[in-house]
Amino acid sequence: MFFGTEDLAVLALAVLLDLTLGEPPKWAHPTVWMGRHIAFVEKRMPKKGVVGLAAGLSIALTLPAIWGAELYFLAMWLKEVHTLAYILVGAVLLKSTFSVRLLHREAALVRGHLERGELEQVRARMASLVSRDPSGLSAEQATAATVESVSENINDSILAPWLFFALFGLPGAFVYRMINTLDSMIGYRGAYEHLGKASARLDDLINLVPARLAGLLLVAASGFLPGQRMSRAWNIMWRDHGRTPSPNAGWTMSGMAGALGVQLQKVDPDVGYQLGEPDRPIEPKDITRAVQSMYLVAFFGLAIALAVAYARGSIF
Repeated sequence: MFFGTEDLAVLALAVLLDLTLGEPPKWAHPTVWMGRHIAFVEKRMPKKGVVGLAAGLSIALTLPAIWGAELYFLAMWLKEVHTLAYILVGAVLLKSTFSVRLLHREAALVRGHLERGELEQVRARMASLVSRDPSGLSAEQATAATVESVSENINDSILAPWLFFALFGLPGAFVYRMINTLDSMIGYRGAYEHLGKASARLDDLINLVPARLAGLLLVAASGFLPGQRMSRAWNIMWRDHGRTPSPNAGWTMSGMAGALGVQLQKVDPDVGYQLGEPDRPIEPKDITRAVQSMYLVAFFGLAIALAVAYARGSIF
């Protein structure tokens, strides 16, 4: 097999596994192990002041390096065993760093509860999609939050892991997933203001290019989907992408708001925002429209990732 082309098979098989089988059990899920690793270390670290900042920097640099090194040596060993072993095991491992089917399933469950008027069930499911307190969300706010989550995760849960794999192989995908998991667990303000600052900034840094590419692909996808407008998606994305606290999340969220012709907003005195124009009220069907955009962007992103992986194999 031509050097490097095995990664094309790994990525393609990983996507197939995700779409057909979904998530592995929690006890066998590497991202769950990452979370436990972070929790174990975090409990033993100082969290305040300069010492907390230094501890946070050490966590942000050391933990991704550990996981990247482990996957580097594991990948090398698998290739020595047999190319087929690398493809099969590598695909299973890579699948754990992204999720298309799970995001679709969670969004669809929320839509189902919304359409049946089951607001308490909606709020109970929101914890799997958003970090905000769902207890006071109205049906309209829950719908918007679900559309926002699907939009943001087009990058975090799909495109970025694929790109890091395409560029750096399995170690790259796992380094990305560890940095992103660190940000999701300790990157928030409050108790982790100091300890999580380095993780949050590092996550912002590594997503600068993927998030903008995801936004552009989302705008392109809006030109192929019924009820969406590419020109509106483009204009709203350029106007509103900087309104979110994250320098990256606003690209896909504002692009989605523009494509659908709705307004997405988070009501918060400190980190609230409004994206898009309320050309019409948001409705549960917009969750399905956002999922359709997600799949089309994923298709475009997969084609790009495969091309990058092939180019990497050809060059190196």
